[in-house]
Amino acid sequence: MIAPGSPPGRRRLVVVSGAITLTLLIAITTGLAVGPTPISTPRILGALLSYLGVGHSTLTPLQSTIVWQLRAPRLVLGLVAGAMLATAGASYQGVFRNPLADPYLLGVAAGAGLGATFAIVRTGVGNAIPVWTPWLAFSGALLAVLATWTIGGRSLRSTPATLLLAGVAVSALLTSAQTYLQQQASAQSIARVYIWLLGSLAGASWHSVGVIVPYVVVSLVVCLFAARALDVLSVGEEEAQSLGIRVRQVRWAVIAAASLGTSAVVSAAGLIGFVGIIVPHTIRLMVGVSYRRIVPLSLVLGAAFLVLADTVARTVMAPSELPLGVVTALIGAPIFVVILSWRRST
Repeated sequence: MIAPGSPPGRRRLVVVSGAITLTLLIAITTGLAVGPTPISTPRILGALLSYLGVGHSTLTPLQSTIVWQLRAPRLVLGLVAGAMLATAGASYQGVFRNPLADPYLLGVAAGAGLGATFAIVRTGVGNAIPVWTPWLAFSGALLAVLATWTIGGRSLRSTPATLLLAGVAVSALLTSAQTYLQQQASAQSIARVYIWLLGSLAGASWHSVGVIVPYVVVSLVVCLFAARALDVLSVGEEEAQSLGIRVRQVRWAVIAAASLGTSAVVSAAGLIGFVGIIVPHTIRLMVGVSYRRIVPLSLVLGAAFLVLADTVARTVMAPSELPLGVVTALIGAPIFVVILSWRRST
């Protein structure tokens, strides 16, 4: 176990980074190879290399369609969503100086849930989830964050604690509104709402990936560049200001970026819990408390974790699927308990 405040050696960092990168490569290969129609790993690797201009693919036309039109967009959405949620979690934990901070803190989940519920209950037809559900979820999430900031963040005397309390209040209000909408809905609509709220990558397409990627890329870049400032903020706001850090600007830039990226992910994949908590915690145990290490490594491990979780979700009960949020909770909750127990015993 690494003692608090003592960074690990360079060799340990290299080993951990290599292991996480290898995990990501395994997740990508597994995500493309495993499914109701299994495809051998050598064929998957050959297809990936041929896509990069090396060698040629041995996939049949049917296998090529399965890989590039069904599994690849789902894989990419999983990579993007996992990377964003884990990075947002690490960034929130740095800004709020709270290791239990979560990407859904500021009302993102409640706002997105209300928007999606409205789309499904009030405008849905038949068994399908309306195509504009992601847009209403995205709008609801951003409006929730804006409401939280308006209530708890505009004052010059505002602190992370007041913002968190505002987020709790906004979440409670929006969740109540969502419950009211569900009470007015049919059993069929309620079932579709729960399917969306539990999270899934089943509806992934290249179009949905293309819609959210610009938001996520901008958000990730801001969070990565802010990692050094988060290290300084961890010693206290007054000390950070004395070292030339513009605390208020850094805080709002990180909160805005993390919330924007999380909103985009939620709009496409629904609510997926635990990624933003357990991944940064795991990285912190392995490489120490520096956010210059936690943020980029969380990005990579979060992407790998969500792809592996999605692979479990779509294969463990094939041909049926488990909701992705259920799988991340089943995996994440025990890991979180172990991490808390480990930290308490050190």
